[in-house]
Amino acid sequence: MIAENLNKITASIPLDVTLVAVSKTKPNSDIMQAYKAGQRVFGENKVQDMAAKAEILPQDIKWHMIGHLQTNKVKYIASFVSLIHGVDSLKLLKEINKRAAQHNRTIDCLLQIYIAQEETKFGLDPMDALDVLSAAKEFNNIRIVGFMGMASNSTSETLVRKEFRGLKEFALEQSDANNNLSIVSMGMSNDYALAIEMGSTMIRVGSAIFGLRS
Repeated sequence: MIAENLNKITASIPLDVTLVAVSKTKPNSDIMQAYKAGQRVFGENKVQDMAAKAEILPQDIKWHMIGHLQTNKVKYIASFVSLIHGVDSLKLLKEINKRAAQHNRTIDCLLQIYIAQEETKFGLDPMDALDVLSAAKEFNNIRIVGFMGMASNSTSETLVRKEFRGLKEFALEQSDANNNLSIVSMGMSNDYALAIEMGSTMIRVGSAIFGLRS
C-alpha cells in the first residue's frame, strides 16, 4: 500500500518538485517499504526520533528536519541532517552554524516564513526574514537555500491559495538577488496539489503515503 501511494504521488507531481515523505511516528518497517519503492528523502519533526532512525536505517537516506527545532537539540542531528526546514530565528541559525562547524560540514537551511492566520504556527515575518538572511552571510557552515511555510488549516481554497502565492512571490523577490534560494517548501497531504500550482518546489507528504497516524 505504501509503495502504491508513493508511486501514485510521484507520478502526479512535476519532476522538479521534491517529495519529502513525512515519516514522523511511523515505524522503520514503513520507512523501508517507501525506501524499497525508491524514496530517499524523509522528514521527521522530533530530533530524538530522527537520530534513532538515522542510526539504523540506510545511510543514503536524506533526513529533513521539518518540525520546530529547539536550539539545545541541534547537536543531536548536526552530523547527518540534510536540510532543516524550520529556521525561525537568528539564534537558531547561529547554533546550527556552530554545530555544523564542529562536524566540518555545511548544513542547508530554509527560513520558515509565517504565512498562516493561526497563532499556533511558527515562523518569521518577511521583514525579520530579510534581517536573518543578511546576517546569515557571515556564517560559513550553513547555507540558506530557500523558504518554508505552512498555510492555514482552512477549508477556504481562496485563503490557502493566497498564502501560498504570497510565499512564492516573497521567495522570487529574494532569489533575484541570491540564486541559492531555489527551494520553496510548501504543501502537505491535503493541499500539495494546490501548493505545486502556486509554485512549490518541495512538498511534505505524510498521511497520503503512510496512511493516517495511529
